[in-house]
Formats: sequence, C-alpha cells, structure tokens
Amino acid sequence: MEAFVLGCGGMMPLPYRHLTSVLLRRDGDLFLFDGGEGTQVSLRRLNLKWKKINAIFVSHTHADHVTGLPGILMLSAQVDRDEPLYIYGPPKIKEYIETSRKVLDMYINYPIVVKEITAPCVVHEEKDFIVRAFPLDHTKTCVGYTLEEHERPGEFNPEKARELGVPCGPLWSKLQNGEEVQASDGKTVKPEQVMGKKRSGRKFSFVTDTLYKESIAKEVKDSDLLICEGMFEDALIDQAKEKKHMTASQAATIAKDANVKRMCMIHYSPRYNDKELHILLEEAQKIYPNAELSRDRMQIEIPFRD
Repeated sequence: MEAFVLGCGGMMPLPYRHLTSVLLRRDGDLFLFDGGEGTQVSLRRLNLKWKKINAIFVSHTHADHVTGLPGILMLSAQVDRDEPLYIYGPPKIKEYIETSRKVLDMYINYPIVVKEITAPCVVHEEKDFIVRAFPLDHTKTCVGYTLEEHERPGEFNPEKARELGVPCGPLWSKLQNGEEVQASDGKTVKPEQVMGKKRSGRKFSFVTDTLYKESIAKEVKDSDLLICEGMFEDALIDQAKEKKHMTASQAATIAKDANVKRMCMIHYSPRYNDKELHILLEEAQKIYPNAELSRDRMQIEIPFRD
C-alpha cells in the first residue's frame, strides 16, 4: 500500500503547490481522498492510472477540496470503463456532482454512485478492509476517514503440517483458509495447529479542516500513516480557532496521542512559501519528533508492521 500526495496546499493554489488531494493505492485499487485544484496535473506527472480510481472520499464541500473533481469525472470518460465510480461525502456532495455534470454538460460513459454520509459510519467495505468516516469540527460539515485492513492470517508452518501427517498439496491450502483437514492417519488437524498468530493489517488516516479535538486521536489510533492538517504556526492559533483549523503542534499532539507510526502534515496556509514551511515542521517535531512535511507528488510507502 502506498499514498501519493497530489496536492498539499489549502485555501488557494500556488504555482508550486496544488490544493489538497491524496491518492491511496492498495493491491491495484485506487482511492482518492479529496480532489482540490491541480489533482489531474499531479496524476499525470506521476503517471498514475487514474482510470482505475475505485472510490473518492470527500471531507467537505469547500472549493479547495472539490474543484478538481469535475475534471477527474470527465477524464475518466476518455476510456472504456464498466466499473462504477463511488463518491462519498457529507451533505451537498451529491448536489455538487449532479450540478457540475448538468452545467458542464459532461459526457459520462460509466456509472457514478454518490452516497451522502453522516459520520460516524462505515462508508465503504470490501472483503479485507473497511473505510470509516468520523466527524470533524469545521465551518461546515466535515469528516475524516480511516482505511483499515482486517487482521491477516498467521504464517503457515509447513514443517508442523508434515509432522502432523498432512502432505503438501490441496490440504495445506485448506488449512491456510481456516478449514480443518484429515491427516494421513485419520486424525483431524485444525488450522491453529499449523498457523502462527494473526498479524495486523495496515491503517491509513486522512484528517483535514477541523478544530483540534481529543477524539480525533482515538479515531486514528495506531495508524501506519496519518495525513493530517497542520495549517498554522502556534503564533496564529487565534486565527486557526476562528477559521476552525489546526496548528502544526496540534497535529503533532494527535499523532503522539494516537501512537501513529508516521505522520505527514498537509493543507498549509498559502501565507507560508516552501522555504517557510520549516516553521510548521519545527513546532510539530517538538511534540512528535517524527513529524514530516508532505510535498506535492510525494510518494509514501505503507509497509506491513510484521
């Protein structure tokens, strides 16, 4: 699993910084979190297969998080596509998508399924993972997301299987799939006799545009990667509160309290040019030493822990 930061800016695009958007690639599937202006540009520059985007998860309907979506919808119509594109988001996202299609007279040759959500809830579920939304506190309804894989089976012990009289072949596959089998001596062999302890899956979290809330740390707890808003420095905390955003040190506090493995900040105020972002980084690292700055077109690997 890996994440691609397509844009890390907030409020307005800059010549060197697109607006907030993150693409997550997992086993060939693509999931887009927000789609600010410039999303298409980064997708093309990274040579990512945008036509395979399975679902889009929108935090809220402020312009700097959705203005890139119409282009994505039209771009996806340039190829043959049978699979539906799912779009999840708070109230107004359906109206925004439908109005954009009508006003722009979009040619769409594939199904688009828009689902408005009320957090907290599981918004998307597949065989081995779920995507969950949880409430944030912004100037309009806003949600954060976590993609969390289910536990993986433990490692199979072939030597133990042989000792128990189970020959190599289809019976090994059954044991690995959780089924009991009959050994050569007729005894029953259970999966737990040849399988190690279950192993944890991976967890990705996306949080942007919110006041600091202690509850966020509980939602993103133990994330392998947390992409989190760190919009202002502490000196501007009053402005952050007024606009319902977070400071870099508040993002770091969430990362520390949540025991995340890695945290990259995003959604910087345009008041900071790239040379000035060290101000945010230094304040965050005082609390969470492993804090990082995300950058446009940054690629982040999310490996298994064990």
